[in-house]
Amino acid sequence: MRPALEERMQFLRFSLVVFGLLFSLSTANAQGYQTPGSLWLSRGGWGPVSAFPSMHPGWHRIVHPGGRVDSRIDPKLRQAASIAQQRANAHSQGLCWRYVKQALVASGVVRSYPKTSYAIDAGDELVRNYGFTRLSVHNPYAAPLGAVLVYGDLKRGHVEIRTKDGFASDYCSNNACFYRLIGVYTKS
Repeated sequence: MRPALEERMQFLRFSLVVFGLLFSLSTANAQGYQTPGSLWLSRGGWGPVSAFPSMHPGWHRIVHPGGRVDSRIDPKLRQAASIAQQRANAHSQGLCWRYVKQALVASGVVRSYPKTSYAIDAGDELVRNYGFTRLSVHNPYAAPLGAVLVYGDLKRGHVEIRTKDGFASDYCSNNACFYRLIGVYTKS
């Protein structure tokens, strides 16, 4: 193609995207969806950016309350949560139980390094050897700050500590693990 024709085609594509975005905004406003952030942008692997209104603006946000402080549990557990959060990586390294064990030892919650290798066995060892108790909490977001949460299924497990903003182990996350929650453990 000639350069002048190619420039016109690029301008037309850009104009269509801008027009589509403005049209989507006006359509969303006319339908009563004028909350900020209620417009979703999508880009196909081959096409231009498309904008469309979100019918339910709350669906695309995942918001959970932060961890609450429970005065009945050991304050060293809150310190362990802070240590775990500081030492966490951006992504999982597959070493969740190791990082949680190190945070528990560094904060002084446990005196010796736990011996189990698998995350799914963490709760049993904490109760048996370190004076932890299992809480009757079935929702990970309701766990108190500093609680140790153990998840698992038949093939794998995960352990993390409840932090102020979410959960920490070898990585930090605002969302709880998607495995089945086995138990929530704290120490008085």
